[in-house]
Amino acid sequence: MDISLREEIMPNNIILIGPTGVGKTEIARRLAKLSGAPFLKIEASKFTEVGYVGRDVESMIRDLVEIAIVQVKSEMAEAVQERAAQLAEERILDIIFPIKKVLQDEEDVQSETREKLRAQIRAGNLDERMIEIDISSSSAPTMQVFGPLGFEDMGVDLQNLLSNMMPKKNKRRKISIKESKNILRQEEAHKLIDFDAVTKISIHRVENSGIIFLDEIDKIAGSTSKSGGMDVSREGVQRDLLPIVEGSNVNTKYGVVKTDHILFIASGAFHVSKPSDLIPELQGRFPIRVELQSLSVDDFVKILTLPKNALLKQYAALLQTEGVDISFSDDGIVSIAKIAADVNDKVENIGARRLHTILTTLLEQVLFDIPDVIQDSTIRVDAEMVDRKLSEIVKNRDLSRYIL
Repeated sequence: MDISLREEIMPNNIILIGPTGVGKTEIARRLAKLSGAPFLKIEASKFTEVGYVGRDVESMIRDLVEIAIVQVKSEMAEAVQERAAQLAEERILDIIFPIKKVLQDEEDVQSETREKLRAQIRAGNLDERMIEIDISSSSAPTMQVFGPLGFEDMGVDLQNLLSNMMPKKNKRRKISIKESKNILRQEEAHKLIDFDAVTKISIHRVENSGIIFLDEIDKIAGSTSKSGGMDVSREGVQRDLLPIVEGSNVNTKYGVVKTDHILFIASGAFHVSKPSDLIPELQGRFPIRVELQSLSVDDFVKILTLPKNALLKQYAALLQTEGVDISFSDDGIVSIAKIAADVNDKVENIGARRLHTILTTLLEQVLFDIPDVIQDSTIRVDAEMVDRKLSEIVKNRDLSRYIL
C-alpha cells in the first residue's frame, strides 16, 4: 500500500448498541484475541472533564501501552525459554560441581562428571537436593504518587528511575534444585530479553493494532448530568475524548504514542439516551453502528453448550474435582434457558449473566453437600429437576428479584 495513502486511512470505529449481557464486551475481546492485538476495556463514565480531580482520558492510552509491554515481554520470554533453561542448568551445575583449574589429564574426568550430573538433573533425580542460590533484588523503595497529576501522567517512570540509581542486592536462599530451576530460568530469560526492542514493538503494536473498548458510553451522552449539583459535565468528557479518538500524540513513559490508527469500540445500552445525543464531532468518529438484540431461548441453549468454556462444562469440571459426575439432559438445558429468558422478561434483562444465578440456585444444595455428603456419585439434571427446584421462585416475582 502507498505509505501516503496509508496515513490517510482512518480506522472504522464502532458503536455497539444493546442491553447488558448480550455479548458486546465479549465480541470486542474475542476480536482482540483473534488478531493478537493489545486490548483494553474501560468504562467511559470513569473519566472526568479536564480541570477536575479524576482519571485523565489520556490514561487509557498509557494503560494500553502497559498491556502491550506485558504481552510482548511474555512472547519474547516464551521464545527464549529453551536457551534460558540451558543457562539455568549451567548455573545449577556450577553450584553443585564448580569448574576448577586442574591438570590437563583431569579435565576429561571433570567434564565427564559434570555431564553425568547434568543427566541426573534433567532426569529429576536431584530435584529434592537443597542448594543455595543468589537471587537479585532491587533495593529501590516502593513509591506511589497521589493526586490528580502523578508522575505517570507526566510520562516519568519514577520507579525504574530509582531502581537504576539504587544498587541491586543479591539475596541468598536455600531451596531445592526443582524450585531453583524455575527461578533461575526466569532470571536468565529476563536477561536475554532486549527491553529496547520490547518497547519499540509494543508502541508499534499499540499504534497499528491496539483496540480500546469504551463501555457505558451512553452514560456520558448529553450535556448535563441527571443528578445536577457539582457533577462534571458529560459533554466536557466527550470533548476530552474527541482528540484521542480522532488522533493525537500521547506522552507515556515509553515514548510518544500516536492514536490515529487505534480502533475504538464503544458500547452502551442507550435505554435513556441515544447515539445522536453524543456531540456531533464524536458521533462522526464512530461511523459503524451495530444494534444487538436481546438473547432468545435458542441463544441461551447455545451459550450453555457450544463454547469450550461453556457454563455447563465449567460446573461439570468443578464437581469432577470432588468425585461427582454431573450431566445435563437436553430437556433440562432447554428448561434452564426458558427460565433465564422468562426472568429476564419479567424482572430485569441482564442477558446471559442470568444463567449464572439460575445455575447457582439450581445446584446450590449439591454444591453445599459435597464433599461431605455426596461422594463418588452421578447426578442427572433434567427438566423435572429444574422445574422442582426453580418453578416456585420463578412464579413468585418478589422472590425472583432477590434470588434470580
